[in-house]
Amino acid sequence: MLVLASASPRRRELLTQAGYTFAVRPAHINENLRPEEDPIAYVTRLAREKAEVIFRELSAQEAKQSDNCANSDPLCVLGADTTVTLDNHILAKPENEADAARMLRLLSGRTHRVITGVALATQAGTQVAAEVTAVRFNTLSDEEIAAYVVTDEPMDKAGAYAIQGRAARWIPRIEGCYFNVVGLPLALVTHMLDSLK
Repeated sequence: MLVLASASPRRRELLTQAGYTFAVRPAHINENLRPEEDPIAYVTRLAREKAEVIFRELSAQEAKQSDNCANSDPLCVLGADTTVTLDNHILAKPENEADAARMLRLLSGRTHRVITGVALATQAGTQVAAEVTAVRFNTLSDEEIAAYVVTDEPMDKAGAYAIQGRAARWIPRIEGCYFNVVGLPLALVTHMLDSLK
């Protein structure tokens, strides 16, 4: 049984698009950055922690019940975390509209990296990997930034934008996995799941 340890509607949509059947059980963990932690270490740690906490919770529930939630498939929990980095500095989800505008001004006219950490927790242990995509932004005017921020689209997104939304018009090119920028690198996840068979 595949379980997604995330409340992200984008991750649910992507897994569904790829044809997976899964349950959703969001993980609630401390997502604070540790001192001297680089972006890849940060997102892979969070992905691992999300997957492992839900794996432990569901394994304990299964031990108390005679029948599993869906069927007798082995439990596999998918955790993921995505961040945006510029000059190796993490741009997390904006705290407010002013913070979103600040981030968009930083990204304007530059190339940044989107990094997603992915973890699969099973009875055999936890696999962890990361995907990195470079994203180029056009130069944005203050008016464009202000008009985008008031749409509310940036507010729950790392780096304050959604490539699959209105911000798409400012992104002339990417290098790497598009789905990684949306929030889940599907080819990487598929490779990791296939390796469990």
